[in-house]
Amino acid sequence: MDEVFKALADASRRRLLDSLNARNGQSLRELCAGLDMARQSVSKHLAVLEAADLVTTVWRGREKLHYLNAAPINAIAERWIDQYDRERVRALADLKTALELAPMAGNAFAYTTYINTTPERLWQALTDPAFTRRYWGVAFETDWKAGSPMIWDERGAKTADPAQVVLESEPCRRLSYTWHTFTPEWAEAAGVSDEVLTKVAEERRSKVTFEIEPLGQMVKLTVVHDGFEPGSTVLEMVGEGWPQLLSDLKTLLETGEPLPTPDRVGQGA
Repeated sequence: MDEVFKALADASRRRLLDSLNARNGQSLRELCAGLDMARQSVSKHLAVLEAADLVTTVWRGREKLHYLNAAPINAIAERWIDQYDRERVRALADLKTALELAPMAGNAFAYTTYINTTPERLWQALTDPAFTRRYWGVAFETDWKAGSPMIWDERGAKTADPAQVVLESEPCRRLSYTWHTFTPEWAEAAGVSDEVLTKVAEERRSKVTFEIEPLGQMVKLTVVHDGFEPGSTVLEMVGEGWPQLLSDLKTLLETGEPLPTPDRVGQGA
């Protein structure tokens, strides 16, 4: 937590976070151009932000893209801001509010969390239907091989489509698949209105990728959900659903306590 406060103490680093909050998934070149800062300075500031887990990076070919990670801000808010009403934390509170109100500016969602578990156990939590039902309310019917079809079973509503497939599958390391199809059956089970269903059904299909990295006795989990259109309604929905879902996943793995039946299917995550 000290690293987070140190990172936020610098105005230039706050500008970088503001830039990513306005448009997520920028390259180093784009950040330099947008902020009129020297490349070397931006690189140094980004290194500090990455060390504090305020920025998550994802490689796309030879290009390194930077995403704002709201998890440390939310952790500070839960420990400090929600307990104290002091002027000195108002700026941080404003930043938290901005992240919550516009978490997915840009065309991708990226989130990093650290879980006290093993890669094997986390992989099971992402793929085993008995496990995914506990924190997600979803069961996947697939063999988890690249190219294999996936059937999503949410609250008894099964969704299948030829384009609903596993994209990458490296057990305990990396998992990627296309997002589910938005059907009337899914909308009814999720409590989604006809108006919203029409919007999301017209958007192109997105995909989600889980990257698993062991770090001592913990595991670093990075989730990237991308492939959205500009102004995507689906992106807005998953941006609200993923943080809570991943928090529930972390709690279940670390405590083993059963969780209440999830009620976020209508948010797309």
